[in-house]
Amino acid sequence: MSDLGSLKQEIKELIISSFELEDISAEDIDDFAPLFGSGLGLDSIDALELGIVLKKRYGVKFSAESDQNKQYFASVQAITEYIARETGRAEG
Repeated sequence: MSDLGSLKQEIKELIISSFELEDISAEDIDDFAPLFGSGLGLDSIDALELGIVLKKRYGVKFSAESDQNKQYFASVQAITEYIARETGRAEG
């Protein structure tokens, strides 16, 4: 599995454990499905919690004022790409 693939897997597992989604496995989460609303059904409070968890785990920061947060949290794929850029992890 590539570094991005393993990062994506870690993020999915982090989402599952953070939100206690016992009925969902990492394989059940589509990389490109929306995390909020119709996708996993997360809300804005969940976004804050997820931001904190990702900051603790990967040292990445999300600005509360940033309009780009919506893009970063759009899907597992988007979060993975953002963390890979910010931490220097690349496909390989």
